[in-house]
Order: sequence, then C-alpha cells, then structure tokens
Amino acid sequence: MRSKFSFIILLFLCIIPLNAQVAPTQKTASDTLRVSPIPVDTMRIDTMRVDTIVIRTLHQKIKNVARGANLSGPVITFNKTKALDEEYRPFRIPSFWDKENKLSVNFNEVAFINWNAGGNNSVSALANIKFLRNYKFRYVKWDNLLELRYGLNSQEKQKLRKTDDAIRISTNFAYRRDTISNWYYSIRANFRTQFSNGYKYPNRDNPISRFMAPGYGFIGAGTSYIPEGKKFDLYLSPFTQKATFVLDQELADRGSFGVERAQYDAEGNKIKDGENVIMEFGILVTNNWETEIFENVLLKHRLSLYTDYLNSFGNVDIDSELNISLKVNKNITTNLGTHIIYDDDIKFDPIKADDGTIISDGTPKIQFKQLFGVGINYNF
Repeated sequence: MRSKFSFIILLFLCIIPLNAQVAPTQKTASDTLRVSPIPVDTMRIDTMRVDTIVIRTLHQKIKNVARGANLSGPVITFNKTKALDEEYRPFRIPSFWDKENKLSVNFNEVAFINWNAGGNNSVSALANIKFLRNYKFRYVKWDNLLELRYGLNSQEKQKLRKTDDAIRISTNFAYRRDTISNWYYSIRANFRTQFSNGYKYPNRDNPISRFMAPGYGFIGAGTSYIPEGKKFDLYLSPFTQKATFVLDQELADRGSFGVERAQYDAEGNKIKDGENVIMEFGILVTNNWETEIFENVLLKHRLSLYTDYLNSFGNVDIDSELNISLKVNKNITTNLGTHIIYDDDIKFDPIKADDGTIISDGTPKIQFKQLFGVGINYNF
C-alpha cells in the first residue's frame, strides 16, 4: 500500500514539468496565425495577421535577344538622317500684333525706234510704302494703317508729270461683348491728303491742289462687322464728323473743294478771305475686302460712302479702289488697279465772264484713274 502511494506521487511530479514545457509551445503556435472568430450575425473579418515571407527563387530568363538590340551600351547614329527641307525656325512667343512693312515700286516703259505707227517714248514709276499695325485679342481689335503713294511719268518732248500722290492714315478701335459675335462697337478716324502740287497739264502756272488743300478728316462712332478668319470689314457709322481742309489761301479764295469763297467789292478788292475749313456731319459706310480669287491672284477692294445730314442729305460722296495683284514670285508682282471718286464739292469747268469773274463753279464729275505695271516688292 505504501509502495502504491509512492508511485502515484512520483507520477504526479513527472506530469507537472511536462505541462510547463508544452504550454508555451502551444501558445507560440497559436500566436503565429491568429484569426479572430467571425460573428455569426455580421460575418465580417475583424483582423488578420500573417507572419509569413514568400521568396521566389525561380525567375524567367530572357532566351531570345533581337539582333539590333544592344543591352550593354547603345550607340546613337545619324547615318540615315535627312536634312530639313526648310530652314529651322525656333519657337517664338506668339504675339497679338500683326505687323506689315512693305515697299513696292511699279514700272511701266514704252520705247519706239523707227516705228511707223508713231508714238512717244515714256517711262513711269509708282512707289508705295505701307505700314500695318493690327492688334487682336479676345474682345478688342485695333487696326492702324499708314500708306504713302507717289508716281511720276516722263514722256519724250514733255516735262515730268505726276501720276499718283496720296497720304492715308487710318485707325479703328473695336470692342465686342463676347468672342462668338462678329459685331463690334467701333470708333474710327482717318485722314488723307497729298504731297505736292497738282496741275491740269499742260498748265503748270496755276496749281489746282496742294498739300493740305484738300485734306480730308473723318472721325465717328458706329458698329463693325468683322467675320473671324476672313479679311472683310464693314463699318457703319450714323455719327461721323467730316472736315475738309483747304490751307492754301489762294485755293480757299477760289472756293475750291466746297469751302466758302472770298468776298470782293465792286472794284475787285478782297473784303473777306475764303474759309480754310468746312465741317459736315453725316453717315459714313466703309468696306475693306481682300481675297484670293485664284492661286497667286489677290483682289483688294476699298469703298467709302458718305452723305451729309445738314447741307445735302442723299447726295453721296464715293471713294472706291479696286486692285488686282498677280504674284510672280516672292518679290515680283503685276498690278492692275482702278480708282473712282465722286465728290459734289469738287467742281470742273467753271464758267467765267469776260472780265474774268466766275459766274458758275461748274459741275461735279466722276473722277477715274487706272493703273497697270510690274512691281518689285520688299518686306522689312
């Protein structure tokens, strides 16, 4: 009996150390992968912890390498590179200004040697300088133009004569409410005159026009129709002030170009000088149009219509120019142009009495000019 009791005590002492060693091992195994129980009502995973690192020891290697591939050191070559057809132009910051500086000279020459039909040798030249400065950005458009023209003609057995003479300055400021509309609110001003004296050839003693005699100035406000991407400009102004300047007193005393003439007494003595300026207020309509009718054939048209409210409403002054340019190359063009003017204030063929006094100023007539020549152009 005593021996049995001793055996039980000995067995109990052996089991206690085994439980002490096995318990930590079970705890470590359970901590390696611990998954929280999933509630039956929600079936949602709470947390998960995995202390496992996966290392792949097998990788797919490149078996086939293309002939042209050089993985170690690529070499850049230009053996098959072709040169540019056009000159390289570096990038420039875009500008809202459109600029043009153009100088052109047109020539026309006729020569005869033992020509049975007869004729006079002649040569003529016409120089034209044009400066454009146009600005356009979103709602604002501002166009500026300065144009100078002068032409001379020389014929056999005749003195040098003038064929063209013009100074034109214009500016137009336009504003629109949005970028979709082609209609603008506009304020426009322009001025034109000439360089030198004009004569009714062959009379060279009495000039019929001079610098600022006449000179025409227009300023007004209205609306402009300027479609996008087209060189078309229609301007309508119901409020335009027109000023006609005759700063040469001799021409002013004659009453040229519509100004009030000088007053004389019975003996022919001048009592009052002729007026140098006449002011009018009326409607102005202008149109500028430029288009390419055929390849290398450019058409330009300019039209100006004006009528005065106060003095002669309905009597329209017309100023129209039509020019066709045939482009031969970059610097040579052939030009054909016409210019028509009708102004009720410009009279022709005055009627004089026997004593020299003017009975009638004459009648207005249509003025017509035609030009044709080969021109050399230079843009700078």
